[in-house]
Amino acid sequence: MKYPEKYNLLDYLPVTAKELKLRGWKEVDVVLITGDAYIDHPSFGAAVIGRVLEWAGVKVAVLPQPNWTDDLRDFKKFGKPRLFFAITAGNMDSMVNRYTANKRMRSNDAYTPAGRAGARPDYATVVYSKIVKSLFPEVPVVIGGVEASMRRLSHYDYWSDTVKPSILVETQADLLIYGMGERPILELVKQLQEGKAFSEIKEIPQTAFLTKDIRGLKNDFIKLYPFREVKKDKKKFAQNFKTIEVQSNLMHPKTLVQQYDDEFVVVNSPFPVENDGDIDKWYDLPYQRLPHPKYWKKGDIPAYEMIKFSITAMRGCFGGCSFCTISAHQGKFISNRSAKSILKEVEAMTKLPDFKGYITDIGGPSANMYRMRGMDLSICEKCKRPSCIFPEVCSNLETSHRSLIDLYRKIRTHPKVKKATIGSGIRYDLVIKQSPKDAEEYLREVMRYHVSGRLKVAPEHVSEKVLSLMRKPSFSYFEKFKHLFDKINKEEQLRLELIPYFISAHPDSKEEDMAELAAKTKRLNFYLEQVQDFTPTPMTAATVMYYTGLEPYSLKPLYVARSKSERTAQRDYFFWYKKEYRKRLTESLQKMERFDLLEQLFGISKNKKIKKKRQR
Repeated sequence: MKYPEKYNLLDYLPVTAKELKLRGWKEVDVVLITGDAYIDHPSFGAAVIGRVLEWAGVKVAVLPQPNWTDDLRDFKKFGKPRLFFAITAGNMDSMVNRYTANKRMRSNDAYTPAGRAGARPDYATVVYSKIVKSLFPEVPVVIGGVEASMRRLSHYDYWSDTVKPSILVETQADLLIYGMGERPILELVKQLQEGKAFSEIKEIPQTAFLTKDIRGLKNDFIKLYPFREVKKDKKKFAQNFKTIEVQSNLMHPKTLVQQYDDEFVVVNSPFPVENDGDIDKWYDLPYQRLPHPKYWKKGDIPAYEMIKFSITAMRGCFGGCSFCTISAHQGKFISNRSAKSILKEVEAMTKLPDFKGYITDIGGPSANMYRMRGMDLSICEKCKRPSCIFPEVCSNLETSHRSLIDLYRKIRTHPKVKKATIGSGIRYDLVIKQSPKDAEEYLREVMRYHVSGRLKVAPEHVSEKVLSLMRKPSFSYFEKFKHLFDKINKEEQLRLELIPYFISAHPDSKEEDMAELAAKTKRLNFYLEQVQDFTPTPMTAATVMYYTGLEPYSLKPLYVARSKSERTAQRDYFFWYKKEYRKRLTESLQKMERFDLLEQLFGISKNKKIKKKRQR
């Protein structure tokens, strides 16, 4: 990464006591603690919240990746904040960040200079909160970010293999902000500055808090099964999740309450979805789009290198995939930026010293949901579906790609932009469900101008029963998409690659299903690279299935690959084409008596194999 030769520390949020002196500050209003390095870019949650607080006139200092193992001097360097400590584990759950799907500690951390591992603790939000509570017991603590958001109620924790209580119980934080936190944290600051005591603040949307008395709650609420019951009863755990997910996908959800011994966690319903352009103000703040200068000689930060020239066009996802946390965190309904705001960001990007004319992504959780919404909102207000596109694309959903195509054209005609590619995955079912003419227009536009060699899509599996549990479309949709992709590729002489993503060991996926996956992808001439083992993460339907062995809506029992050997056996089928896997896979297929797949994958007929056995 090439950095500017000159810089002004006052252009960044302060991260040292020296920078407070440069500003003439003797104290700060808020100390923002994060498990990530401080990167002043709108793709990083701590930077966004910090800039939002600054915009509101709050004196905020950022404490990135504090040392939690020494005398805790990092936590003391800004002194006692006037309003509160704000704590986040960073852009990822700290356990996902630190461990693989097989629970092995990762050797790197993408959110740390030079990818260095070990810069954050396990369960970072809990560790940071307990330290702050011990050092400054009189100062309120607010927790937020993905880790806090997805652990706001009782949840299964894969890494400890236990059902954990709400993270509020573990941290004893004074308030939890879930989801995208700009509006709740601004409302919190507003009420505090109006003189309201922190203990009186109970009704801010999109927040959660602990209380010993729920009799004074003004909003309608739903009582979940208490923690002591869901910890013992997997069926009740699954039923709780169903209630939580249904409410989180409603346009007008209710407050949720769960009891923990003599305390209750109260989760207020969220703010209404923002209208088009409402989120512009968060992206128009004066980000430097660079890591803080303190990191410039410490090595590149991998997560930043990946997204430094990318643009977020929207938030939210109505896909509702059962293994994904996005809709539970960002919401099911799409919040769109305006083209004007996006083009303003493009202009700012072109001024970076390292920019050479290439934008690496324009999208969000998905590349192609920009400006898509229900056509008749009165229908949306009654809808309880976790997904607008599964099991079928909703007839009330506006699926036109016209606004997105127009946006692409405006970006690529910028005089300093040579190429703008799509890094976010495309929902191919949204493409295929359009008219053939519209589907081809969108895909041709993307392939001609916005793909740099490879286009990513995520079929995830081939088994219809597994795909149904994943809330993903039939594999036939992918085959139709590939047919259209190949057609355009040939006509335009583009020589592009289609890169599919797949998951092994998802609940109800058996070894035989993975063998079918290997055979189908071989027939389509894929040698898979982008693959992963299913990792149970808090507050997803698939994680509930993994823990309980039940589908949470029907309570139907499911097969779950839990042991390392079961999970490895499934993963191996991704790599059927490698010599080192052939012996084990052929033996396994023989045991399953799937001689059809044995022949399809390795050209070994049943008769040939029987003959070899007799000769021995």
